[in-house]
Amino acid sequence: MLQRYLDNQCTAEERASVERWYARLDEVEAHTLSSQNQEAVEDAIWQRLVHSEVLPSTGGRVIRHPASFWQSAPLKWIAALLVVGATLGVFFSLNLWPNQQEASQVAANQGWILRYNQTQQVQTFTLPDSSVITLHPGSRLRYQAAFTGPRREVHLQGEAFFKVHKNPAQPFLVFTKQVVTTVLGTSFRVKAYTGSSEASVAVREGKVAVQARKDAKLDITPAQPATTGVLLLPNEQVVYSANSRHLKKQLVTKPLILRPQTFEFEERPVTEVLTTLEKAYGVDIVYDKTKLTGCTVSISFDNETLFEKLGLLCKSLGARYTLTNEKIVFHSTGCEMSALRK
Repeated sequence: MLQRYLDNQCTAEERASVERWYARLDEVEAHTLSSQNQEAVEDAIWQRLVHSEVLPSTGGRVIRHPASFWQSAPLKWIAALLVVGATLGVFFSLNLWPNQQEASQVAANQGWILRYNQTQQVQTFTLPDSSVITLHPGSRLRYQAAFTGPRREVHLQGEAFFKVHKNPAQPFLVFTKQVVTTVLGTSFRVKAYTGSSEASVAVREGKVAVQARKDAKLDITPAQPATTGVLLLPNEQVVYSANSRHLKKQLVTKPLILRPQTFEFEERPVTEVLTTLEKAYGVDIVYDKTKLTGCTVSISFDNETLFEKLGLLCKSLGARYTLTNEKIVFHSTGCEMSALRK
C-alpha cells in the first residue's frame, strides 16, 4: 500500500489510511517498520504531503532527505525505490537538486510544521507562542503552526534546548518515543535520538515533570505531577532506559550556579563552605555535622565546576564525596584526622 501511495496509484481510502498511519508515528502503540525503512517511508510520505499543501509563510521548503539516511550505501537502493515517485516531480517542478542544501527543512501539513537541522551547528528559532528552541544537528522537531486547545504539544527526535514562554493556562508538552515532559514555562534540555534506548531531560531553571511515554497522563503539571513520574528542579536530570523502563533522577554532569555566592573562606567552618555550595548550586549535600563540629578551613574557589570545588575541599580535609541520585554525600573522619595529616 505504501508503494502504491508513493506511485500515486492507491485509492482514496488507501491514501487516507496511509496518512492516518503517518500522523500516528509518534504514538507508542503505533505500528512501525524497522528503523531504517521507517525513516525512508516517513520522509517520502512527508515530502508528498508537503507539496500537496500550501507551504508556511516562513518560506521554508523541503528539498532533500536527511543526510544521515544516505550515508549507508545499501540503503540507497531502498530509498530510491521508496521515494523516486514522490520526489522527482518535486525536484523538476521546483528546479531543485539534492546538492542544493538549506540550513534546515521546514514544511507544513494539516496544521503541523516539521523542522530538520541538517547542519553541523545548533539552530535557534521561535515557536508561535514565543518559546525559543535551540535544535541540535541531526535533530527534528514537529509542532503545531498555531497552539490551540488546552496544551502546547511538540514532538522531538534528537536533542533540543527549550526556553518555554510561561503560560500556566496552557502547559507545554515535549513528546519523544520514550518520555513526555510537561512544563508551564522554564528552560530545559531534552535528548532522545532515534535508535537510542535512553532519553534524558535536564533542567536549567524552573520545574519540569517527566513521565514514561507509555500510559502518560497528559493533564498533569509540575504543580500536580504524576505519582509514577519524576519532578525535576534546576541542575537535576532524569535518564529513562527503555530496557528497564525506569526513570532515574540524578544531578546534571556540570551544575550551573543558580545564586551567586562569595567563594573565599579564611578559617571558616567547613559546614559554612558546604552550605554556601548548596545555596549556589541548589543541591543537597548530606554530611555528619557532629564530625565536622569545630572544623575550619581556608580555601578559595574561582571558575571550577561544583564537583571540582568539592574535590579541592576534600583534598584539603582528607575527605571524600559520593553521589546518590540527586544528592551529594560528603564523607569526613573529622578535623583531628585531617590536622594529623597536615
